[in-house]
Amino acid sequence: MSKKHPQFPPFANEQEMESFLKRPLLARFCSLNANGSIHATPIYYLYQDGEFLFGTQVAARKIQNIRRDKHVTVLIDTDEPVLQSVLVYGPAELDFEDLLEKRVRILERYYQDPAHARTFAETLTKAWETVIIHVKPTKLVTVDYSKPYSIERESDQ
Repeated sequence: MSKKHPQFPPFANEQEMESFLKRPLLARFCSLNANGSIHATPIYYLYQDGEFLFGTQVAARKIQNIRRDKHVTVLIDTDEPVLQSVLVYGPAELDFEDLLEKRVRILERYYQDPAHARTFAETLTKAWETVIIHVKPTKLVTVDYSKPYSIERESDQ
């Protein structure tokens, strides 16, 4: 008897996905190194108006990689027993405008006190040359195991 792989149930609609993405989860941002290996790094994000925003430093490896190849993959998932995730594919664009305010908006999702988010963003902006990465998805794959699914079985004949 052979088993087919389970079909992952996706989020039912855009609202379910957006509700999931509003949670202060870590993203795993993946870009392609010059030697062909994958560079993966945890990062905070903000999802708004159909795109993802990430704040980082210009000296970061992911920025070097994006300048060479703008195709990135981002995974946002839970570490809870009932897996939910959003896998994002798309081009990364670098943004050097209004850096502090965009970084504050990203960080506010992760700090209980918005003043702490602003202080941290200001500290980063003073210490490093910063940049905002925009990723507008060309493909999204969602998984929501809180919904039922089945494994089909075929009998060998």
